[in-house]
Order: sequence, then C-alpha cells, then structure tokens
Amino acid sequence: MATAQRPVAPTTHRGVQPLRAGQGNSFLLRKLHSLSGIVPIGAFLIEHLISNFEALKGPAAYAAQVKFLNGLPFVRVLEWVFIFIPLAYHALYGVYIWARGKSNVIYYPWSGNWMYMMQRWTGLIAFAYIVQHVWRQRFSGVNLPEHPGAAFHKVQMELSHPWMLAVYAIAMIATCWHFSYGVWLFAAKWGITPGDKARRRFGFVCAALGVLLTVIGLASLYAFVGPMYKNAPADLSPAQIEQGSMAPAPAGAQVPASN
Repeated sequence: MATAQRPVAPTTHRGVQPLRAGQGNSFLLRKLHSLSGIVPIGAFLIEHLISNFEALKGPAAYAAQVKFLNGLPFVRVLEWVFIFIPLAYHALYGVYIWARGKSNVIYYPWSGNWMYMMQRWTGLIAFAYIVQHVWRQRFSGVNLPEHPGAAFHKVQMELSHPWMLAVYAIAMIATCWHFSYGVWLFAAKWGITPGDKARRRFGFVCAALGVLLTVIGLASLYAFVGPMYKNAPADLSPAQIEQGSMAPAPAGAQVPASN
C-alpha cells in the first residue's frame, strides 16, 4: 500500500553566499561596491580615526595633523577621487541593494538575517552622519584648510551641544560596526575565508577590530569635550602649531571669522 511522503524540509545553508559570476553588470557593480568598502573607504576611515586620535595630544598637535593632511600634493583631487566619489557610490549603491534585497531564511539563519539588517541600518546612519560632518567641518564655517589652527576649537564648539555629542557617539559606533562587519563579509564573499571554521575565527578578528576602532573614535571625542583642553583657543598661529604649544599667539594674530 502506498504511503504519503512527507515533503522534504528546505535545507538551511550556513554562511554567506559568494559573489557569483554570470550576473552581468550587476556582478561587476556588486564587486566594486564590496571592494570600495575596504579600499579606499575603509582605509580612509582608519586614517581619519588615527588622525583624530591626535586630539588627545592637544589642539596644537591636532592642528599640525590637519595642516599636514591639507598640505599633501594634489590633496583636493585625492579628496574627490579617493573619498567623496567612492563614498557616494558605495552609499547610494548600498541603498539600491537594500531596496531590492530582503532577508532570506533559506540561505541565512536567524542571526544572519539580523546581521544583514544591522549592516544596512548602520550603513544608513554612517552615511547620514558623514554627509552632515563633511558639510559642517569642511564646507561651512571657518575654512580649515586655510586655518588649521582653528580645527580643534571648531570641533569642540560643535560637540559642546549634548545632542550633537550623542549623534557623534552613536554614529561612531555604527560606522565602526559597519566597517568591521563589512571586512568579515568581504573576506567571506571573496573566498578569503572558505568554510564555517575560518569565518568563525575571522569573525573574532573583525569583532576585535571593531572594538579597537570604536575605542579610538570615542577617545578622540572625549579629547574635545573632556576637561583636558577645555575652552581651547579659537585659532592657533603657524608658530604655535610648529612649536606644538598653546601659548598666547603674538600680538596682532588674526582669528578667522565664520562664514
């Protein structure tokens, strides 16, 4: 006598699906999106956090770092080619992927769906924060490329508002989480960490990286709002920056006016 067969339950595959060939332009765009999150955007994030960490040494050291970065050859070209354009592409195409994608319990376990969601939301938070940060610090108020001595004070004034400090802290955590998990995804999808065991081990490395970057970022924020350099000078003269001193500027030194 024939017996009814039970339907076979779908198999839940662990891990992350690799980037597959044969998907035309979508495949290339996704590869570029994945790569741009590491180079140059991820490299710039690490550099930016390390540069901001100079704030712990005081306004003069921070101003010297700002002056150094703005004195690099072809710095404005580098700024657009390696920061603004890749960032815009990574963010906008990421939103496009998010709008077309959805969680998938067939290929991802519950934790994978949760991480997928968190990666999208932290990316959105990071992008919104970066847009306002670049606008306020780079394109409005005191022109820091021309007045690097005003850099510490400008950031300090912005963070003097408790709500803005909270925005910076939340965005710092979200950005570092997004990048560290993005490194894990990059290694998994590009076949650098094949197998669950390799991915699990690399996951600890990425988690440690995320914690380290977050600590560096939050420590930098504390340098601006803590008691160490409270009420920093509105501007430092070139001599003060060169000497690494906050001694009063010579008589007649000009303080840049806000736009």
